[in-house]
Amino acid sequence: FIQMLRSAKKRDVLQLLRKAPEEMLPFVVEAAVAAQSVASLAALSDFLDFGKEPTSLLEKFLYAAAFSPRPSEELLRLVLDKLDGKELAPEVHETGVVAVGSLVSKLCQQQLCGLQQEVERGVETILVGLRSAEEESQVVVYLLALGNAMLPKTIPTLLDFAEEGPAAVTAAAISALRRFPAQHISSEVKQAMRRIFHEKRKSYEKTCRLAAAEILLDNNPSPMDIINVLLATHELEMEMATFLLLKIQNNLH
Repeated sequence: FIQMLRSAKKRDVLQLLRKAPEEMLPFVVEAAVAAQSVASLAALSDFLDFGKEPTSLLEKFLYAAAFSPRPSEELLRLVLDKLDGKELAPEVHETGVVAVGSLVSKLCQQQLCGLQQEVERGVETILVGLRSAEEESQVVVYLLALGNAMLPKTIPTLLDFAEEGPAAVTAAAISALRRFPAQHISSEVKQAMRRIFHEKRKSYEKTCRLAAAEILLDNNPSPMDIINVLLATHELEMEMATFLLLKIQNNLH
C-alpha cells in the first residue's frame, strides 16, 4: 500500500483520504506519512485541517511523523506549518512539539543539521516556545522536545532549567540530559549534577537527586564523585541509598 502511494499523484492520494471510511482513515494517514513522497505529503497538507479534524486523527498523524525512521525535510516542514500560528487543542500542540524534537534529531543523524533550513526552524520553534512558556506543564513539554532533539548546543539551556526550575521542570531537564552520549557530558554538566545531588544551592526532590547522581555515575565518574556519592548515602533514605549502592556495585562489576 505504501509503495502504491509513493507512485500515486497528489489528487489520487487526496481522493483516497477524502473517501476512506472513518475507521480506515487513521491507517491511510499513517501510510501517507510513511510514503513520504512529494505527492503524499502535499495531499496530507491539503487534507489535514488542524482546526477541524478530530484530535485523535491529528495525534495519529503526529505520532506517525515522530516515529518515522528516516524522515524528510518536507515532513518536518509539514508538521511545522500545521503547528504554526494556530489555536490548537493542548494535547495536539504538545504532541506536535515533541514530534518536532524527534524529527530534528533524526534529520541531524542524517548529517542535515546546519544544512537544512527546516531543521533550524524546528530548533528555533522549540527554543522560542520554551522561552515564552508561562505554565510549568508547557515548559516540561518543550524540555521533552529538546530531549528528543538531543542537540549539544541546547545543553546550557537544559542545565539552567535543571538547576533553577521547580521539581517537574528539573526532572524533565535532567531526563533530557541523560539522553546525551558520554562525550557530551562535560565538566560543566557534571558540576551542575553535583550541585543538584549534594543540594548546594537549594533542595531538590529525591528523584531529581537520583537522576543527577546517575548522570555522574554513568559517564566516566571520577574517584571523588564515587566517594562523595558513597558518603552521601549515610544521610539518604534507605531506598535511595540502596539504589545508589547497587548502581556503584554494578559499575564496578
